[in-house]
Amino acid sequence: MTQPALADALGPDVTAPIPRVAGRRTAGRLPVLAWWLFAALPAGLALLAAVRAPRMHVLLDYWHVFAKITDDAGHLQLGQVFTYHLDQPFVVPSLLFYADAAWFGGDNRVLNVLTVLLLAVAVLALRTMLPKHLSPSARGALTAAMAWLLFTSHATELWVQGTNGISWVPAVTACTVAVACAHRGRTAGAVAAAVVGCLSFGAALPIWFVLAFVAWLRGDSRLRVALPAAAGVVVLGAWWLTKPAGSQSGATAAFDPDGRLSVVAAAVGGLWSADVAVVAVIAGGATIALLGLLLRRTVTDRRAADAGWAGLALYAFALAAMLALGRTTANVPGGNVGLISRYILVAALATIALVVLSALHRPQWPYRYFAAACVTLALVTHAIGGAKADEVRRSYAPLALSAVALRVDAPAALDALHIQRAAGPAARALEAYPFGSGFTLGCHGPELGSHLDLGTAQPARGALDAPATDPGAVLTGWTAVQPDCVVVTDAAGTVTGGGSAGLPLTAAQAAAAPPGATAWQATAGPTNGPLTVLAVQGGRLFQIG
Repeated sequence: MTQPALADALGPDVTAPIPRVAGRRTAGRLPVLAWWLFAALPAGLALLAAVRAPRMHVLLDYWHVFAKITDDAGHLQLGQVFTYHLDQPFVVPSLLFYADAAWFGGDNRVLNVLTVLLLAVAVLALRTMLPKHLSPSARGALTAAMAWLLFTSHATELWVQGTNGISWVPAVTACTVAVACAHRGRTAGAVAAAVVGCLSFGAALPIWFVLAFVAWLRGDSRLRVALPAAAGVVVLGAWWLTKPAGSQSGATAAFDPDGRLSVVAAAVGGLWSADVAVVAVIAGGATIALLGLLLRRTVTDRRAADAGWAGLALYAFALAAMLALGRTTANVPGGNVGLISRYILVAALATIALVVLSALHRPQWPYRYFAAACVTLALVTHAIGGAKADEVRRSYAPLALSAVALRVDAPAALDALHIQRAAGPAARALEAYPFGSGFTLGCHGPELGSHLDLGTAQPARGALDAPATDPGAVLTGWTAVQPDCVVVTDAAGTVTGGGSAGLPLTAAQAAAAPPGATAWQATAGPTNGPLTVLAVQGGRLFQIG
């Protein structure tokens, strides 16, 4: 009988000399080690990006939640933690936001690193579902593929900007752990993980029906099938009856079946396109069709070995359907919400299920072809996501101004950045950044309150987009100098504000600016008299405008 290519080979020849057996074992470990190193690479890249991200890359959701769950003295209001955010449960992220502010000074990088660690947990949980009859090298190849798909460059938003990472990833990771536990018949672990997921975000609400499906495929008792399904009905019913009325996400309320179907397909196929919706839709349709063909055999034969992977596919499809029902809008880049960076986890989970089910249903495939397919899938999808990663970094660059706006209490700038001023007293009481001693303008010299000799400022080619008259507003412009930072002073030369440079030029700025120029933005606190905007480069001052 022919041995399957992806299964374990027959044991070593016991009559062979011992050194030869040891050599074979060592040689057999090398491919497994290589796969582990390959799997660690995308996680390492994500961790590096998380650590190097700016400290203040948090969005309006962070400040909205933080203002809601704290009083002005910085004390946690536990009752507010259990209220809805964006019409969804938000208990775990709310507590993590507060812990970050209270224990780590409101550092975005802490949330980023936690996001990376949670995704690593998801990879390890999925690995436990791989059947033991696969060879160590095959399991290593699948583990590497799963790591590259979950740590894809498409998902850069999750580990450079902590708000959406911690809003989205805990729920998805908890559901992945729940599926892995259910696949191995560990009902208590599956239920516990599902509860944590449902306390994290609405993305976990369908997990109960997924657990019932996995239990049914495993041939578990009717009670083990019925209880999760009943729990799912109760959870969904309770959410529906208690959630705020109306749409909280800006999504369309129109019937729009075509648009919603497009979101489902794009969410499932998002790994294959950075910004072209039609490519993602085609890829998503192909993925769904292939999964349907594989799952037909799984459901017909009630293959217990496939149970968890079938459940993972069902969960991914449920997430895509939820996006289509609750988030469909044309007001996003690419015109399809399924292409948003954080939602790429839907495509990652669906593609992982497809890859593993293909390996399980086609054990006769030669290992070398299978390994080449895993490497190609990993690298090609990662390369495609590079454009989305660049766009994410550009879009979040203006958030660097939020630290200055909070520190000087610039009302118009805070409104423009969607930061609730109500969060300021609590953040100040907790000495969270930027209210702690670690705050800096990043100029390697001038700080808020410093006095500068305006007579030493050299003229620089640059411009303000509008006259600097309102100190609390966002001031923008461009400069041909490559400054360390931008500072704003009053007429006497006292630094009353600052900002950042090196931002992408707008279309209007690009038409007036010379090659090599960069955009800047700044804000300042209350002051009397005219404002002066200076670019600081290596200790030298350049006046803009």
